[in-house]
Parts: sequence; C-alpha cells; structure tokens
Amino acid sequence: MPAYGIDTSVFVRLLTGLPEADYQSTVEKLTALRSEQAEPVVVTNIVIAEAYAVVQHHYGVSKADARAALRSVLTSGLVEPAAGQAALDAIDSAKEPGLTDRLILLDHAQLNLTLLTHDRKLANQSGARRL
Repeated sequence: MPAYGIDTSVFVRLLTGLPEADYQSTVEKLTALRSEQAEPVVVTNIVIAEAYAVVQHHYGVSKADARAALRSVLTSGLVEPAAGQAALDAIDSAKEPGLTDRLILLDHAQLNLTLLTHDRKLANQSGARRL
C-alpha cells in the first residue's frame, strides 16, 4: 500500500469544514484510506504553515484559533504531522518566533542543518544562527 500526504487544499477543508460538501467527501475518502492501510496520512510542515496563513487571511481566524484547529485536526487520527510531536510542539508555542519560523527551523533540524537567519528571535533558537 502506498503512503499518502495531503496538500493545503485538503488540509484547509479539514480545518474549516468548508465548503461542507467537499469537507464531507474529504473526510469520507480519508477515512476509507485510513481503514485500508497501516500507514498514516501525513501533513508536511509546509502544508501546515500554508494552511495556517490561509485560514487567517481568507477565513478571518485568529492565530490562537488557527493553532487550536491545526492541533485538533492533526491529532484527530485522520491525518498526522509528518514531523510528529515536534510539529505539535511548534503549534503549541504562542511565543516568538512564530509558527512558520518554527516549522522552517524544524525542517532544517530534520535535515541536520543549522538554519542561517537575519531574524534575531529565530537566531536565538537552538539549531539557528544569525548570519
């Protein structure tokens, strides 16, 4: 059985429930996939970051509510973060640097790379260095 990942269009449906018909169809199809395979359906950090921005900008969701929705969907059992608990920890942190920067840092860490940045707050994080 192949492993699956979802893109932002699918993840946003799961986060917002809109449009309702697409949401219901998405949930049904993902539920069927999950029952057919042992592998999880994963959401990459870039999809999490993009969906976080989309629900704020296009749906008027606050940062706190967006993070709560991300966590809810990613721990629902339907899909899960490709980066596991580390992505959930990034979502849970409401302090600077922001979620997208934390996800970028996480991607670099998983590749065993030091992130070079001009951002002072990001540079203070483990695994980052000010350029």
